[in-house]
Amino acid sequence: MGTGEWEVRGEDMIICRCMEVAVKEVVEAIRLGADSFDAVKRVTRAGMGLCQGRTCQHLIERLITEETGLKTGELQPISIRPPLRPTALKNIAGMKT
Repeated sequence: MGTGEWEVRGEDMIICRCMEVAVKEVVEAIRLGADSFDAVKRVTRAGMGLCQGRTCQHLIERLITEETGLKTGELQPISIRPPLRPTALKNIAGMKT
């Protein structure tokens, strides 16, 4: 394993800390046909937490490549919807504190 690469171990390991999604849930979704981060997100809710996938996206994409045989460059790019960072409702509403 090269520098900067993460290894995913154990099916009970939590891969998405925000939504408490385990490796086995992601692998099951992939085996049922989820072949992109967005597809896995729709099935498992991984990547829908506070960090919006910034923590788990690369790990999930690695599992997708391992399970499907696709190369990283062949994966569909994620669809980004604003806001990209968590935003307080008071900021959206223009309220002053």
